[in-house]
Amino acid sequence: MHAFYLEPSKWDTMLLSGSEFHHLSKVLRLQKDDEITLLNGIGKEAICKIIAINKKEAQLEIISEKNYPKETRKITLALGWGKAARRGFILEKSVELEASHLWFWQAERSQFPVPEDIKSSWQEQLIAGAKQCHNPFIPELASIRGGVKELIQKTEHYEHKQLLVESDYAHDAFLSEKELGLEGNTICVIGPEGGFTPKEVELLIQAGFKTYTIGNRILRWETAALMVLGLHWWSKQQKSI
Repeated sequence: MHAFYLEPSKWDTMLLSGSEFHHLSKVLRLQKDDEITLLNGIGKEAICKIIAINKKEAQLEIISEKNYPKETRKITLALGWGKAARRGFILEKSVELEASHLWFWQAERSQFPVPEDIKSSWQEQLIAGAKQCHNPFIPELASIRGGVKELIQKTEHYEHKQLLVESDYAHDAFLSEKELGLEGNTICVIGPEGGFTPKEVELLIQAGFKTYTIGNRILRWETAALMVLGLHWWSKQQKSI
């Protein structure tokens, strides 16, 4: 069944408009009485029937509804800001592999400044990923412009703090599934394409981060991010069996 997204504030109207309506009516050519799956991105999923449709919107009626419990094993991925290439890939995979939050932070070696506001295109990519895999939860996006110090402030309440360092830095352990999929909030920080500066590593360690490596290869940041999300997802699935 085709899935669509309706933001939480509009569930009282059950009117589908904008790009979601265009996809429903112009691309899929769905009609009155057809049924769809509807997601709100914060844990609600409904089977709906189209009860009316015009040139601008579709009126929906809920047939059945399910509210999913909030995840108790959460992971936040903090990525050092870098080039736009392959960013869409990470946005998509963060939904599929159930990241809780995705942060883009201003590292000292970031080539460009982090945008002050979250771009609508990023949110649209998350929504597209959620519809494709039917994930009822969409990761929360944030941009951290204040560098490593602001990043540290935002992670004060996290139970598990992980810093994924390059192989030439001393590290505490090799990152495995044992350190992921844990109860509570886990934060994993990944540097930009130029890597961390020694000062950034020192400040994060002082803030309680444990250093990990994932091998002696120089990995692209999106490769490292995908490995972290994959290990977290796999570990969480194992623990839920």
